[in-house]
Amino acid sequence: MYRIGFACMYRHPSHSESLKELEAIERTFNPRATTLRWLNSVSQEVAREKLNDIIKHNLAAQVRLIDYVGTLPEPLRMLRLSSDLLPFYSHPEAADFYRQADVRNAIETGFAQIGERARALGIRLSLHPGQYCVLASDKPQVVENSLAEFEYHADMIRMMGFGRQFQDFKCNVHIAGRLGVEGIRSIWPRLSQEARHCITFENEEKTYGVDDCLQLADLAPVVLDIHHCWINEDWYIDPHDPRVARIIDSWHGVRPTMHYSQPPERLMEMGFSADEKLEMTALLETLSKRDLYSHSKRMWNRWTNLYAREFLDRFDMMFEAKDKNLATLDYYREYLEGRAA
Repeated sequence: MYRIGFACMYRHPSHSESLKELEAIERTFNPRATTLRWLNSVSQEVAREKLNDIIKHNLAAQVRLIDYVGTLPEPLRMLRLSSDLLPFYSHPEAADFYRQADVRNAIETGFAQIGERARALGIRLSLHPGQYCVLASDKPQVVENSLAEFEYHADMIRMMGFGRQFQDFKCNVHIAGRLGVEGIRSIWPRLSQEARHCITFENEEKTYGVDDCLQLADLAPVVLDIHHCWINEDWYIDPHDPRVARIIDSWHGVRPTMHYSQPPERLMEMGFSADEKLEMTALLETLSKRDLYSHSKRMWNRWTNLYAREFLDRFDMMFEAKDKNLATLDYYREYLEGRAA
């Protein structure tokens, strides 16, 4: 059975609610944050109270979000958790706070509950460290910071009861940094076992494409991003391209995950049809590739939606759209509901 999922944030369907009412509903599902500057501007006691309050909210919000996903049809039970659940966990200035026994006990209990709920409801979970996780940097301090950030994600995975075997949880990164593939190989022995069990490498739109990721397939699975591939290579990868088979093989029997997004809806205002294939040659007559990087709110281009559907016989699919769960629900109802899973 295929799964399609959304990333990190809940969007509430708007009916008669005001914007303020919608925001209040969404806040109960979505993580809160603070800044290091603010924490350093107040007393240690106030900073500690603030962090405790945020962590308590964030862990409870993730349980609520998982419970919501558990109400959806089985093909929609897939979720990328937020990376921002524990503010500044990998930052040296917060290390003492996270070493405190009461704090440690609270977060271990909270993450254990998240893992238990996800397993009970049959939800496939993942994480995706942000743009500052640059494992292949040529700057040693950036590498150290990136390793600490990835191991923060591995700690969350471990506390949820995952990371015990190959790909029982996906934690996805790009091959970021000037050292590229060789840079990743050089840091590989420094990753914890849980990190190596969960890490995946995703092709991106600018520098490191599908072929680069496949050079690391002996270490970890490859996550195919068909939108990034289209921008990087100027055409849509064929679902039966030999490289797709190699990507599937990199998962060693675990059902692969891929990513799907579309460029912004404003392309329709420029005359590009929602029913026709988006051809890179025509787009570049009026746009730059950079204009195609950002994600749409919904999956508006129907040709691309049908193309993406061709992968679902072999892949689970993470949707990257600004309207989050609403985008996956729309797609499911229009393109998948009633079809064999």
